[in-house]
Amino acid sequence: MSKPRSIAVIGGGPAGLRAAEVAAEAGADVTLYEAKRSVGRKFLVAGKNGLNLTNATSFPEFLDYYDGPCLPPFFHNVLKAFDNTALRKWSSELGIETYAASSSKVFPIGMKAAPLLRRWIEKLRRLGVDFHVRHRLTGIDTGNQVTLQLEHDGETLTRKHDAIVLALGGASWPSTGSDGKWVKMLQHLGVSISPLASANCGWESNWPNELLAEAEGLPLKNTLVRCGNFERKGELVITRYGLEGGPIYRLGPAIRQQTEPHIILDLKPTFSVEQLVNKMESAKRNFLKEAKQRWKLSPAALAILKHLHGPFNDAESLAQCVKKCRIPLNQPRPIEEAISSAGGVQWPELNSNFSLRVDPHVFLAGEMLDWEAPTGGFLLQAAFATGTAVGNAVSKTL
Repeated sequence: MSKPRSIAVIGGGPAGLRAAEVAAEAGADVTLYEAKRSVGRKFLVAGKNGLNLTNATSFPEFLDYYDGPCLPPFFHNVLKAFDNTALRKWSSELGIETYAASSSKVFPIGMKAAPLLRRWIEKLRRLGVDFHVRHRLTGIDTGNQVTLQLEHDGETLTRKHDAIVLALGGASWPSTGSDGKWVKMLQHLGVSISPLASANCGWESNWPNELLAEAEGLPLKNTLVRCGNFERKGELVITRYGLEGGPIYRLGPAIRQQTEPHIILDLKPTFSVEQLVNKMESAKRNFLKEAKQRWKLSPAALAILKHLHGPFNDAESLAQCVKKCRIPLNQPRPIEEAISSAGGVQWPELNSNFSLRVDPHVFLAGEMLDWEAPTGGFLLQAAFATGTAVGNAVSKTL
């Protein structure tokens, strides 16, 4: 019998672990290298307040949640091939049952990430996956075999493998290992990479001190947020540096495309301008004070109107501003604080099996690729799906 092919997986996040699992099940000799002292650190952080494993939204609507420059058909195909149903079945086979909340978010029973990760690692060890922690990738030489340079406890190591899977993550939460340092390494190989940028994060705005004194930490509930042709409804929170909340996370890709970043708030989306004016009835002055009672504007909304756009001399101008309240933005929060990152290896650099065109022995999975998705289970789903596809691809190639 021929010797099993040697595959290195670099990165112990969900994409890397899943690629290792699939390749090992196919009979490959798999070695997994992780820079930190343990694998799955970002997975555990993501599950700190309940592991949102995937989302129960049905296909094809599920695919609408993914964004990125010219996403190729093969990216969508892998999401279909290992979809939310398949991921829930995989979890069940590890002995961790899941349930879908009313929001369509899917969680493991008990909500915790640690039991699932523990059983997953046990399975990988039974499959023969060899774990090498505290091994940081520092260089790649390509050829018939791929040579890796690794740093381990201050010592430089060289390892050869028939193929490698890179699953090094983006650049968010760098303390867990996804620090984006791989960018220069791949650029050295001639690979084009879109700059890594903050995604699923708050945006900064220069609030007046008076506004913060009145509204810092307060919510803007039931607000319709618009950016160009896109809109999202939900809750925002005024912070000392700007705004946080689901709607602005979802609109991040559209905001980044603007020359002068801004959003438009509809603070009373269930009322028209005419209806708001009529509610003012005979009021002739103190329009913001009257709007607090008659329109039931929140303290946060009143502070924004007063300190960014006031004063108001008539009900009509106030109503117009309530429906189209412009908020100028400066920049997203630092990538270190972001939930995920946009950008990554550009799609033309890849073959349809997720191998690099410059060297088909090198495969990529997870957040290193140029796609992004909102929170709610879509991020992890794509990590698992691309890891599955790469695990299959590297096995078949070898």
